[in-house]
Amino acid sequence: MDEPYEIRLQGHLDARWSAWFDGLDLTTESDGTTVISGPLADQAALHGLLQKVRDTGLPLLSIHQSHGKAT
Repeated sequence: MDEPYEIRLQGHLDARWSAWFDGLDLTTESDGTTVISGPLADQAALHGLLQKVRDTGLPLLSIHQSHGKAT
């Protein structure tokens, strides 16, 4: 079952990075952060996403899992 996640990074990533993050939503915030959000199939998908986050070189600020149905 897909669960929605929100990952916040310090720094801005351009929208073109969305393809690299398998089509997840990327939102740049006015506070200088980027939010990567969307549904992930399982823990393996989360770990794969976190490896990609690491490869950006941007500091990871938070990971939040929303409970309930993914949209």
